[in-house]
Amino acid sequence: MLLHDDSSEAQTNSGEKKDGCQRLSDDVKSLKAVVSRDISKIRNIGIMAHIDAGKTTTTERMLYYSGYTRALGDVDDGDTVTDFMAQERERGITIQSAAVTFDWKTHRINLIDTPGHVDFTLEVERALRVLDGAVAVFDASAGVEAQTLTVWRQAEKHHVPCVCFLNKMDKPAANLSFSIESIKHKLKANPVLLQVPVGSGRNFSGVVDLLTNQKLTWKQTSTRDDGQVFESKPLDRSDDPELLHEVNEARTALIEQVADLDDEFADLLLTDFSDNFDAVSSSKLQEAVRRVTLARKGVPVLCGSSLRNKGVQPLLDAITAYLPAPDERHHDLVRWYKDDLCALAFKVLHDKQRGPLVFLRIYSGTLKPQSAVHNINRNSTERMSRLLVPFADQHVEIPSLTAGNIALTVGLKQTVTGDTIVASKASAAAAARRAHNAGGAGKRPGEHASVVLSGVEVPDPVFFCTIEPPTMAKQADLENALGCLQREDPSLKVRVDPDSGQTILCGMGELHIEIVHDRIRREYGIETQLGPLQVAYRESVLHGASAADTLDRTVGERRHVVSVELAVAPRDLAAPGGSCEVAFTEELGGQLSTEIKAAVENGVNGAYLQGPLLGYPLQGVATLIQRVTMEPGTSPAMVSACVSRCMLKALRLAGGRVLEPVMSLEVTVGEERLGTVLGDLAQRRGTVRDIQSRHDDKVLLATVPLAEMMGYSTILRTITSGNAAFSLELDTYEAMNQQDQSNLLKRVAGLL
Repeated sequence: MLLHDDSSEAQTNSGEKKDGCQRLSDDVKSLKAVVSRDISKIRNIGIMAHIDAGKTTTTERMLYYSGYTRALGDVDDGDTVTDFMAQERERGITIQSAAVTFDWKTHRINLIDTPGHVDFTLEVERALRVLDGAVAVFDASAGVEAQTLTVWRQAEKHHVPCVCFLNKMDKPAANLSFSIESIKHKLKANPVLLQVPVGSGRNFSGVVDLLTNQKLTWKQTSTRDDGQVFESKPLDRSDDPELLHEVNEARTALIEQVADLDDEFADLLLTDFSDNFDAVSSSKLQEAVRRVTLARKGVPVLCGSSLRNKGVQPLLDAITAYLPAPDERHHDLVRWYKDDLCALAFKVLHDKQRGPLVFLRIYSGTLKPQSAVHNINRNSTERMSRLLVPFADQHVEIPSLTAGNIALTVGLKQTVTGDTIVASKASAAAAARRAHNAGGAGKRPGEHASVVLSGVEVPDPVFFCTIEPPTMAKQADLENALGCLQREDPSLKVRVDPDSGQTILCGMGELHIEIVHDRIRREYGIETQLGPLQVAYRESVLHGASAADTLDRTVGERRHVVSVELAVAPRDLAAPGGSCEVAFTEELGGQLSTEIKAAVENGVNGAYLQGPLLGYPLQGVATLIQRVTMEPGTSPAMVSACVSRCMLKALRLAGGRVLEPVMSLEVTVGEERLGTVLGDLAQRRGTVRDIQSRHDDKVLLATVPLAEMMGYSTILRTITSGNAAFSLELDTYEAMNQQDQSNLLKRVAGLL
């Protein structure tokens, strides 16, 4: 039997003096002690989950057990490392992603703790864009929840290998088999169970590692026990017979499952262990599980209870054992840079003393302070003054960072989320030449286009409202504040109404706009007033229509003449993205130059921004350009203007319809209150898709128009006496029926 204290394995000279969950100050490691690891020893990971599954609590335990914090923080107490914003600590939720760097044994882990609320989905999106692996945290009593599906889809889109952590195993309703089945059926994933829990509910005391048959037990002697020391011993006959039987069956199933997923492991079993599969070594099994994880054929599943300080150290071991190093992820474009710097800006923060802080993921080369770097997207060169290692809101300055790491930079004043940063304009040109010579170049002109990293996909806002300063003297300050917040959060859009001159704030939900309003007050000292929250509708066309137009204009001594003919038609809203598209006839496409094609597309896309009915952006419209003729000397700007004018004609002829955002709603409520919730939902134009059972509760799955969900949290709390929970996410945009559309048009016109 061994007593494990993994912090002593991971760190040196730790002292091991503890008092309850307190660690003496000289035990805390400094970020300066984080050595520059070999790239194979780096893990860039994200923690993702549905709200309240325990992401931040799990992150807090990781930092404590690795020796980087003095005490165990608590979300309810508002003293966790990664939830450092005032709004996060007051509400007990994560609002913006936070990056931390720490060592675990021989590895360096760059970790990003992400929000679980649907309003802040962009934070998950941009984190997964630059990470190599992810830990999906589940509430073991609830399994896969609404936002779990969203973040899982985001991870799949970026081909990110995952490890699953079934948290809250100490809850009375925690259910291992239920959680495994929900991962299998709802996520369409292949869960590979690596641990079996010891005890259940309040009696949950540890796990059995199915690879090694080691029983890991956390024997808490008091509520202040920090879980750092745990007992590890091989299973033997003195253990509970039921546990022995369960472990034996689970290990056999694990070996068979891995053999089905990994041909190399299957060959090993048939060649060397055909008489007894169970005799295969734990190291060979671990290697096979790693191959399965990296190939995304399966997801390792572990158990624990972060709040009760159980099971987090094995999770850290699994991160280093199964998730990929940066050099095991294939980024085709990066190879053209060889050893030159290539990095992606994925997040910007504003610091009152330092100015803009830009987070970079370094894909190749080395980043050093006091050096000039080139931004390909902005075609500008900036000087980076300082280089930092991120640790939530506390950062440590360092002399350099190499490929595979996440850096925080000071001095990049023009860089925004999604920009590609390289060593110089010359290094970008050299990379473009290599790509071109290898047959990987993009279309000319603009040889750099093929060596720009893909940016971060930003979702469209679904809510908007007016925002006004207390006095006109504060207008400039408000514009500055909104500019800074937009740079930090690309999902926040700000525009000025051309008719009223009012500033319009567009966001992802009620909470999103509420947080922005509160930040303007706290961080910029401006007491703004918000107008009523309104839904961001879309528009589309009823049927196809064609139009032609000619523009003949003389500017100075130059005459511009262009004629355009095009057709618009409705496009399936269920098509990928449900967005608008523009295409050319095959004959015309071969005749027009790249410059004129771009001018035509600009004209079409400009018309897509404002629909003919209410001026909302268009969605689900396909445009076919049939004819473009022009006199020599006609400028591209005039081509764009003529196309826009022709588009307006065609859109008016095609007729308009209003599309409204429809949300996926999941409500968890006791059976005795289900009828009340269903009755309320019927009044909101909701459609019930399914009613499932989850232990003693019912889970109601429905779709409902976003316009009907204003203030729903307060209403639900009232009609269920606070005994219900719900989550929302955007499902699709659907055409309103004639009566609802007529009412909306009258309301906008001020007749209702």
